[in-house]
Amino acid sequence: SFSSDEVIRKRLLIDGDGAGDDRRINLLVKSFIKWCNSGSQEEGYFQYQRMLSTLSQCEFSMGKTLLVYDMNLREMDNYEKIYKDIENSIAAAHEKISECKKQILQAKRIRKNRQEYDALAKVIQHHPDRHETLKQLEALGKELQHLSHIKENVEDKLELRRKQFHVLLSTIHELQQTLENDEKLSEAEESQEAQMETETKQ
Repeated sequence: SFSSDEVIRKRLLIDGDGAGDDRRINLLVKSFIKWCNSGSQEEGYFQYQRMLSTLSQCEFSMGKTLLVYDMNLREMDNYEKIYKDIENSIAAAHEKISECKKQILQAKRIRKNRQEYDALAKVIQHHPDRHETLKQLEALGKELQHLSHIKENVEDKLELRRKQFHVLLSTIHELQQTLENDEKLSEAEESQEAQMETETKQ
């Protein structure tokens, strides 16, 4: 025995799209049997027309089913194309997101660099520029050169004064020696004169 679900499933499989194809086939079989067993020509003709009508309905239903089937195939192809387009769109979106992430990282680096540049620029603004620094260095160089010349002149004067002082000391020493010699000579002369006076008195 079949369950009600199995009966309904088999009926749907036989009935196609549920438009009564199994009923038409059963009706066609019954009409054919009646046509075979018809007693009069009029009844046979009626059953024949009925079979033709049922066949037309079955052919129409089958044509409709084929059209629906073709339409479903086209829809499946269309859905497959749409699915591929969606997949391509998703892949493109992922690539776009990845590119946007790279651009965001690059923008962050550029912003960080700009902030560092601004900080350096503020520090640099507190210091004189290179041209002004070079001018100051040049002025200091000239001043240093001038001081060097002054130093050389002072050293030359000191050397000259040292030599003059040495000559002066030598002259003083010679003069002192001369004075001492003169003093000794005077003492000798005085002693000699005193001796001569003594001898004269005797």
